[in-house]
Amino acid sequence: MTKTPSASRVVMTQTVLPGDANPVGTAFGGKIAQWIDVAAAIACQRHCRSRVVTASMDDLHFLLPIHVGMIVEARAQVNAAFRTSMEAGVRIESEDPLTGERRHVCTAYLTFVAKDEQGKTVAIPPLVLETDEDRRRSRDAQERRALRLARARVRRERLLAEQSQGSRD
Repeated sequence: MTKTPSASRVVMTQTVLPGDANPVGTAFGGKIAQWIDVAAAIACQRHCRSRVVTASMDDLHFLLPIHVGMIVEARAQVNAAFRTSMEAGVRIESEDPLTGERRHVCTAYLTFVAKDEQGKTVAIPPLVLETDEDRRRSRDAQERRALRLARARVRRERLLAEQSQGSRD
């Protein structure tokens, strides 16, 4: 089976109910983040046909509020596959159910790691890029990955320095 970005695509639709919202009637950011995580996880499972766990979610900035009663559509797909991890992108749009007006609310990028039944990391199949858009998304994902890894190195160095400082006190 060919492992293309289009084969991993997910469209997930939700309605913002009162229990999903804050006192001013807009969706909790955490609820939207949960829907993003679920859509991305499904896309990644479709790609690797293994269990997956969320390793990270990049910055999440909401461009617009989503009000109670609005329809939320999460569109996800795998953008890049690495050795044991992959990046999924998720686009969130809101839709007014009465007018049909759709608005881009946010985009998120998540990294998932594939695991076997014992919880050990497993290799991920390569992603076959078919279109110019697939290739652009993959290039962008490679750049984001390099930034993520650089930030992780800085965090690790700071932690080690703090631990070293703490042991001298």
